[in-house]
Amino acid sequence: MIASKIRPVLVVEDDPDLLEIMEIVLDSESYSVRKAFNGRDALIEARKEMPGLVLLDMQMPVMDGWEFAQRFREEFASRAPIVVITAATDARWRAEKIGAQGYLAKPFEIDDLISCVFKHYQKTQLADS
Repeated sequence: MIASKIRPVLVVEDDPDLLEIMEIVLDSESYSVRKAFNGRDALIEARKEMPGLVLLDMQMPVMDGWEFAQRFREEFASRAPIVVITAATDARWRAEKIGAQGYLAKPFEIDDLISCVFKHYQKTQLADS
């Protein structure tokens, strides 16, 4: 069997410090990471290379998480799971509202980030094989 291509994790976050931390953590766990500061840039990244998982902040300038999720699904259907990352108290509701596969409430522990990515990313890799 030929191994499927390992797809990157797309981190969509407008806080540059948090984005850098997430990139460092995921890189240390051997994930390929693509990043975007807003939904518009995230769509451009997804068109270049389909991610295996999208970690999506909801409140961003230019194009927020709500609009990104809608456009991403219109253009790519369900080719990558989305996990909402938000400081809002209603993280689960926000995730359900956009059809996300999961959520991670800010602030989060590094171990929670790693577990969440592992859980949702593995589903994509199994589906691709």
